[in-house]
Amino acid sequence: MKVMVIVKASKESEAGEMPSEELLRAMGNYNEELVRAGIMLAGEGLHSTSKGFRVRFSGKNRTVVDGPFAETKELIAGYWIWQVKSMEEAIEWLKRCPNPHHSDGEIEVRQIFAPEDFGDSLTPELREQEERLCAEISKRK
Repeated sequence: MKVMVIVKASKESEAGEMPSEELLRAMGNYNEELVRAGIMLAGEGLHSTSKGFRVRFSGKNRTVVDGPFAETKELIAGYWIWQVKSMEEAIEWLKRCPNPHHSDGEIEVRQIFAPEDFGDSLTPELREQEERLCAEISKRK
């Protein structure tokens, strides 16, 4: 199963504070372990929301709202995409993760939908389209 591992933002990350060399080294070593184990498929840190925006949808209307955004506990500072056998395996890997912030923090894990999760709604034509798009994305890497 694929999961998204979401590193929640902190006051420091939202203020644009960069991680220390020590933390970058610890996270680099952790990422290396994940890659060697075949767990990590992708991962990136994100700039603070002051450099982002949101688009609100209401029927056919779209409204752009510039950052920064309040409620740090609801914001994302980075993510990984992992391939794991189970949620328990994800938990075991996360227990080994360095704290991504100088202060207390939180990491959330969410399972990513697989094609079979959509049942009959994912018709053969839609499945073919999805596979074609995935192949095109892979070629660009």
